[in-house]
Amino acid sequence: MLNRRLFTSAGALAAATIAVPRLHAQPKLEKTKVSIAVGGKAAFYYLPLTISEQLGYFKAEGLDVEISDFAGGARALQAVVGGSADVCSGAFEHTINLQAKNQAFQCFVLQGRAPQIAVGVSTKAMPNYKTLADLKGKKIGVSAPGSSTNMVANLVLSRGGLKATDVSYIGVGVAAGALTALRSGQIDAISNTDPVMTMLEQKGDVKIISDTRTLKGTQDVFGGMMPAACLYASMEYIQKNPNTCQALANAIVHGLKWLQTAGPGDIIKTVPEAYLLGDRALYLASFDKVRESIAIDGIVPADGPKTALTAIASFDTSVKADKIDIAKLYTNEFAKRAKDRFKA
Repeated sequence: MLNRRLFTSAGALAAATIAVPRLHAQPKLEKTKVSIAVGGKAAFYYLPLTISEQLGYFKAEGLDVEISDFAGGARALQAVVGGSADVCSGAFEHTINLQAKNQAFQCFVLQGRAPQIAVGVSTKAMPNYKTLADLKGKKIGVSAPGSSTNMVANLVLSRGGLKATDVSYIGVGVAAGALTALRSGQIDAISNTDPVMTMLEQKGDVKIISDTRTLKGTQDVFGGMMPAACLYASMEYIQKNPNTCQALANAIVHGLKWLQTAGPGDIIKTVPEAYLLGDRALYLASFDKVRESIAIDGIVPADGPKTALTAIASFDTSVKADKIDIAKLYTNEFAKRAKDRFKA
């Protein structure tokens, strides 16, 4: 089945890599140069961003996009809040954390409809693991402290009666460094994204104890659908640059549409070689596992923001659910227009 999809989808890639024509006249962009901060671009979590970049969809919208890759989402967030980047390709829950600190940031196009994060314990360091209580005092690797991988780990720990202060979090990134940290014994457990987690799982390096790489797994962990990767920016930036934000949303939704029909061969040929982490077969196995978690049309589901808020407020005392204005966390206006534009 895999080989058949590899060959049948090759033509789609060839067509996609040809210069993309603009579909119709566009409003003048307020800004053509846009800087995007992302934390761990090699992860499948941000695959739509990579696809839109690699296939020229940003350029087709008249954008000159510069993407700066950081070790984790928290670092990317800092870049946007600090003004060194215009837009963040990050986790939806960051908009909640920022609003809790009286900073108005808004998601304007969704890339993922599940966090794609799994938590696993090292089979070497913790061969006798039985319950979450066994993690007390242990070192847990996350992409970066304060990132979405950290958030999911905190949530999982809280359900076992543990606080974030009961463990030590260590930033390990989302690529080869994460594999090395686990296998060399620098950490006892890990909360990370694919392809890292599938590679560790299939080699027998970890035992998965919590998994949000599928829609069912996300439902089990969060009790509902959890909006994940997205493009977000300050509300001031969005209000001042609506045409630019529309162009960004168009490019991402275009990438999401391409991903709906792309085969494994298309993905392999499109992403940078370094993203494969030296193992194409495992990379494709990882993609197959998380494929359904990729957003379809860039639109944030109506119940998703509330699910995210409930989850974060359950373990983060600085977030008061009754003080958060859910309606200000996101807008679907840009994604809806992009969806209408790219209808078959």
